[in-house]
Amino acid sequence: MTPERAAIAAGEKQPISVMGWVRIILRGLMLIALLAVFVPLHYLYRIFAYGSPFPKYFLKFAGRICGARARREGTALRRDVVFLANHVSWVDILVLAGASGTAFVAKAELAQAPVVGWLAGLNRTVYVQREARRDVADQINAVREAMVDNWSVTIFPEGTTTDGQSLLPFKTSLLKMLEPPPPGVLVQPVMLDYGAVAEEIGWIGEESGVHNALRILSRRGSFVVTLFFLEPFAPDENSDRKIIAARARHAIEAKLRERLGKDLRAFAIDVAPVRYVGKRGEGSSPASKPPIE
Repeated sequence: MTPERAAIAAGEKQPISVMGWVRIILRGLMLIALLAVFVPLHYLYRIFAYGSPFPKYFLKFAGRICGARARREGTALRRDVVFLANHVSWVDILVLAGASGTAFVAKAELAQAPVVGWLAGLNRTVYVQREARRDVADQINAVREAMVDNWSVTIFPEGTTTDGQSLLPFKTSLLKMLEPPPPGVLVQPVMLDYGAVAEEIGWIGEESGVHNALRILSRRGSFVVTLFFLEPFAPDENSDRKIIAARARHAIEAKLRERLGKDLRAFAIDVAPVRYVGKRGEGSSPASKPPIE
């Protein structure tokens, strides 16, 4: 990690050039134009039926406006599937939803990202927070509801975003929805590869969601994100969530190592255990109750 990138991860704000602000404004105007088209269509559709396709279309085009050029390798299952993916950036939401229409479980800080956080909510994103505790049953119910609406749901089991060069241990609490697995539901590992720009794009450390969004929106040009939809598997009724998580992580790690051409490195940022936020933001102090992992 370069000193400049390390400073950003430590919370220092990167100055934005005049041309950078011009790009932010232009991209913002294009996003507003998309909103003006797709949000009314979305709400109109929801009057008559669930499973609106318009968040998918919006997020797909929004990803392109933000500079992401998604390439897909492998076949994404369309329904009755839980995607387990590595997590690099809020851009993951745009490209994955654009490719598959999936709903999400993502870290709560995503909600702070301008526009994207609200749009992710339209797509039934379920937020988790590392510094509060939530009844796991409520979280599981929210995920199941998202699956009914969107047919698929993506979980980022690392519990936070990384730098695209690392892979954290998978947290298994939300995989409790697979104990026992709902009838017909499969698990499909997904590996997101940002190539040479992974460390630049990654949302890590103390950088705020707003600053990360502005930094990416001010960026010149585009970048490629390759989505590898790996071999799906059926969660065996006798398997617990730790076995499911380990199998998915092994597949993602192998593909990431193949793409990097080297062993993964240890993640340089300290990551607190994942805890889940309550309905009214209530939570127990870390000292009073153990983390949910």
